[in-house]
Amino acid sequence: MEGIHEYKEKVSSMKVELKELGVSLDIDKMKERIKKLDKEAAKEGFWQDIESAQKILQESKALKDRISEYEGLKAELEDLEVLIELALEEEEFSLNKEIKKNFKRVAKKAKDLKLTTLLNGEYDGNNAILSIHSGAGGLEAQDWAEMLLRMYRRWAESKGFGIDTLDMLPDTAGGIKSATLLIKGLNAYGFLKSEKGVHRLVRISPFDSSGRRHTSFASVDVYPELGDDADIEINSSDLKVDTYRSSGAGGQYVNTTDSAVRITHIPTGIVVQCQNERSQHSNRLTAMKMLMAKLIQLKEEEHKEKIEDLQGKYTQIAWGSQIRSYIFHPYNMVKDHRTNLEIGDINSIMDGDIDVFINEYLKQKTLQ
Repeated sequence: MEGIHEYKEKVSSMKVELKELGVSLDIDKMKERIKKLDKEAAKEGFWQDIESAQKILQESKALKDRISEYEGLKAELEDLEVLIELALEEEEFSLNKEIKKNFKRVAKKAKDLKLTTLLNGEYDGNNAILSIHSGAGGLEAQDWAEMLLRMYRRWAESKGFGIDTLDMLPDTAGGIKSATLLIKGLNAYGFLKSEKGVHRLVRISPFDSSGRRHTSFASVDVYPELGDDADIEINSSDLKVDTYRSSGAGGQYVNTTDSAVRITHIPTGIVVQCQNERSQHSNRLTAMKMLMAKLIQLKEEEHKEKIEDLQGKYTQIAWGSQIRSYIFHPYNMVKDHRTNLEIGDINSIMDGDIDVFINEYLKQKTLQ
């Protein structure tokens, strides 16, 4: 019964950690906030401002989900404690396997929940806008960019997050030159901010008839989606606005009008574009939101008070300064160069199982 005794000690320790976690999450404060939001939702004329109403309901749901997650974990831990006591009293050795399985599941949930307490940045709870750009190298680099796009889609789907394609620039030869996604879900930005940087691929190229090894690069940019109340002024004379025809798969889905919008912020060189909506007006509004989010993020990074001070410094991502390498040949490994974490199961990573890298990055940032 030695194994079960060990699990009893581990569960006792986890109960203490869970109680501390409840203090960190401030469950009581969450419940008070929910009461306030529900009171707002019950007011007459609540739906007159649809966008505001949706935000209130989304926040309320997110808080309720977080409380449900915490209380569900607490209940599971108590059930496990009862199971362990039963096994000890009845000397049921056959329950050892079930106890081990349940403890592993509860421990993972506790670890995931604890991670959310690290997401305390101003915009960490927001939706995320994620952009991927292929580097130099033509078809090989474009194929790599498309592989990354698939990876992030898989990750978002595994989290139950919503995914909107804001912009996509495919190439007729294959792969993509660039893509921009809106990842919708609680803490989407808090998690994905760790992915910003250059991603390097090393493999035997399927496009090289000589079977030579190639190195390709793609850059990933991540910034939070902001609400209409974002506090930043943009001078219209600093903007260059271009319209163009949306790209598509062909047939009835191709937009035959110049509805896609590209906006360049001249002082910083930041370029955003959107072709998700049918109308040029809607695409312009979305592109402006994207631009404002990028400028606010840049403003924070540079510790400047005025956007006019940020002259041409939006080129932090440089080829050769990769944050992560994905190696398919001569061996299989993914290595994060910031945390030095190495994972050998490259196929699971490419299928979206990147939480291990995100978690390690967030833990490292809290120690700095």
